[in-house]
Amino acid sequence: MTWKKIWYFIWKDDSFLSWCVNVILAFVIVKFLIFPGLGLALGTSHPVVAVVSESMNHNGNFDDWWERQGEWYEKNGITKEEFQEFSMNNGFSKGDIIFLKGKETFEIGEIIVFSANSDNPIIHRVVAGNEGIYQTKGDANSDSSEGLGEKNIRRDRIIGKALFRIPYLGWIKVWASETVGGVKNVVLS
Repeated sequence: MTWKKIWYFIWKDDSFLSWCVNVILAFVIVKFLIFPGLGLALGTSHPVVAVVSESMNHNGNFDDWWERQGEWYEKNGITKEEFQEFSMNNGFSKGDIIFLKGKETFEIGEIIVFSANSDNPIIHRVVAGNEGIYQTKGDANSDSSEGLGEKNIRRDRIIGKALFRIPYLGWIKVWASETVGGVKNVVLS
């Protein structure tokens, strides 16, 4: 086959086989070129995550959420005004895509993805930290989870800090993970 025939087959042919080759080609390009390139640029091994739990969902407006959760934060030294200054202060939902950036130190209020005491990484908000040890909490959770190791997160367990989110784009990954693997927390791309 000449390059011209290959080019025609990939870009102009309307056959089912051509469509299959395009899907495979798209997967290969994203998986082996785009994600590693993003990872290199953002300084993390996993630059994009799909949220597969509701632990950061506020289920309503900020004031209603604060009415339900604010007492915990105030007891732990975080005021409503401080929380409103945090990135993604309205939380995010299952099915959102979050872009991550590698970082060495983290501040209270930042959202991080870390390796948990489970099979799956977790994406939660930093609520305390000193000397490179951090504590996180899901915005919708009643407290930090001892079982997930949220009260003693070392820097080497942190995959990255959340930069921004794209709503709903992760539902394909969520569906595939729940159908195939039964994943409950965060799925790394």
